[in-house]
Amino acid sequence: MLGRRMGKEIGVGVIGLGMGANMLAVNQDPTSSMQVRALCDSDTARLERLGKEHGITHLTTDYQELALQPDVDVVGIYSPDHLHMQHIEAAVAAGKHIICTKPMVVSLEEARRVVQLVQMAGVKFLTGQTSRFRPNFMAAKKLFDDGDLGRPLFAEAHYVHDMRPVMDRTAWRHEHPQDWLYGGACHPIDLLRWFLGDVDEVFTYAACSHMDDRYPAGKHDNFLINLRFRSGVIARIMAVYGLVEAPLPQLGLSIFGDKGSFVNDQFVLDKFEGQPEMSLEFRREAGHGQEVIRYMRHFEECLREDKRPLIDEVAGAKVIATASACWESIRTGLPAKVAEVT
Repeated sequence: MLGRRMGKEIGVGVIGLGMGANMLAVNQDPTSSMQVRALCDSDTARLERLGKEHGITHLTTDYQELALQPDVDVVGIYSPDHLHMQHIEAAVAAGKHIICTKPMVVSLEEARRVVQLVQMAGVKFLTGQTSRFRPNFMAAKKLFDDGDLGRPLFAEAHYVHDMRPVMDRTAWRHEHPQDWLYGGACHPIDLLRWFLGDVDEVFTYAACSHMDDRYPAGKHDNFLINLRFRSGVIARIMAVYGLVEAPLPQLGLSIFGDKGSFVNDQFVLDKFEGQPEMSLEFRREAGHGQEVIRYMRHFEECLREDKRPLIDEVAGAKVIATASACWESIRTGLPAKVAEVT
């Protein structure tokens, strides 16, 4: 149940104050009923600084303590990838709704367990895939849903990002280390699933870049993924993290239909004579902050109107199942079917 307080009536607790600090913006948003009331982080200096800056008095290094707070209705999980499962379990056990940043978890077994736990508890779950809340991709989905691109013929997506400076800021990514298929390729996988539905089969190549001595030498960080969707549409993904930062958008999406094509911010519609190339222009935004706020507003709407979130536990689990099939393909050198999650 949501707490019944005047004004800011939906209490939020945040685990992990790296990207999770973006959630704090709702406290100054008069149009939102959400209010961050509790913070949890292993970095006590950061914890105390953000608590002081935002007037939040409940500060803890114990995620279970945060989940049990009676004035917390929603737990936001922004901890390192490998900790998501235990933090989800604590939130579900406390009967709290959950926003969990991508990747939802880091194995097919964990993904199936999340689906089971969330559905048994009857709580709402949102996988925080920020890419679905980017204005250009939202516009592409509108064009697609309205039929402007026609029947999909082919698609591709990429997430290409030099991770060396990211590992400078977040040492856990090389200390544990992060799995780039689950933690990186999840972005383009989810984008393509949003447009094309469930993936039937994948074939994946992988390589080790050796670009950063901190990342294990034998652990893959560059991937090429071919996908066949259940609809029969084929697509490809470039997920490359061991490289010198490339002169292209870090995250890209292309949808090719029989009436038009969309590539990032550019589109062509076949119905216009001469097929002129047109551009979508949006107000410039900094970082993921606005995307996080957008999905928090979406989640608030789902709580109030009892709707399923756009990227619920099942959608999150299907991305993990696709990444798991990619690993199977890498191991066997063969195409791999994507497993069911329910």
